[in-house]
Amino acid sequence: MKKFNSLLTMFAAVVIGFTSCVDGNDNPTPPVVPGEDDVLRVESNITSNTTWETGKTYVLGGRIAVTSGNTLTIQPGVIVKGEVGSGSNATALIIARGAKIDAQGTATSPIIFTTVADEIAPGQIASPNLEPDLSGLWGGLIVLGNAKASLAGDVTETQIEGIPPSDTNGLYGGSDDADNSGVLKYISIRHGGANIGEGNEINGLTLGGVGSGTVIENVEVIANQDDGIEWFGGAVSVKNALVWNAGDDGLDTDQAWSGTMDNFIVLCGSETDHALEIDGPEGSFNAAHTLKNGTVKGNNVAELGDFRDGARGTFENIYFFNFANPADTDGRGDFSLSGDKTLATFADGSLKFANLEITLAEGVELSAVFKNGTAAHATSVAAGENTVGADKTAFASTWSWAAAAGAISDL
Repeated sequence: MKKFNSLLTMFAAVVIGFTSCVDGNDNPTPPVVPGEDDVLRVESNITSNTTWETGKTYVLGGRIAVTSGNTLTIQPGVIVKGEVGSGSNATALIIARGAKIDAQGTATSPIIFTTVADEIAPGQIASPNLEPDLSGLWGGLIVLGNAKASLAGDVTETQIEGIPPSDTNGLYGGSDDADNSGVLKYISIRHGGANIGEGNEINGLTLGGVGSGTVIENVEVIANQDDGIEWFGGAVSVKNALVWNAGDDGLDTDQAWSGTMDNFIVLCGSETDHALEIDGPEGSFNAAHTLKNGTVKGNNVAELGDFRDGARGTFENIYFFNFANPADTDGRGDFSLSGDKTLATFADGSLKFANLEITLAEGVELSAVFKNGTAAHATSVAAGENTVGADKTAFASTWSWAAAAGAISDL
């Protein structure tokens, strides 16, 4: 009933007459409805350097791309709202290869990406009308770059998932691992993950071939129908990330991403599949990434982690709790290596684990959760006595909805 009521709110919000549009030269056209000139509608791709200003709300009227050679600057406190839609009508903001985003919110004035059904206004942190588990109401934020990715057939570029092949702004990949797609700081992305086709949803934050010159810090993704954050190759690093109520995976890595995720929190929701899904390379190019200093709270359904298809990387200083007994959930609630390729990378040291801690459900053995020999790198600890995990002070209630809602108070 809670989600049904929220959906009624969503449809009511769709009929609101949002005003004005941006012409790509920082010049909003005159508002259609007097008195609403702080709500600006964006209908077409951004083809010149453009600034979205503090105190204003920008409504994405479709799939909007910042095209190559151009920079979109988003000032602190801006709210970006995507129209409701799925399939070819799914809304999203795409930073195409060769373009940049300069979205630097602050600890007291974050930049919020959400749905048009959300009644949130500049200066607010929590939605006044939507629950933090309502997903799929718009697309998400997609950043694409020229860094290397391990792609099937050893091609150097491909189309990002969630964007139709007809839109060439969805291409990513190349040879420049130092590529710079801009800056994301103090960002909250909410209620996204619209489905454009069977098994083809948009992630909250998608990073495709993004280079190490890009800065991403202090980001949260809330109630996304697909993954919270997904990396497709690239070399970008991320610091201080929180995912709450992902519909599929919390953090998902693919195609030989080679950066570092440092200080993260995953709060599994009722539909979360894996807290961590780690995939191996798809072509001959190999690289490894690092996930460290993380806290993962389960939901009695999700798996802690699934490492697949020759996964590589280092995973250290991660604390897990509130997961179910795998024996009671048909094998859910475990930390596993899937397939011979992954068993081989674990055996040869290309896949490494260190300092994994967990508070086990009563009567559960460590080896029943950490499968395939990974229990050698894990320790059982009592609740509240973990010595590793995330530093939750990075997620202040002045910018993070999860913190303001008390969702991280027990970490």
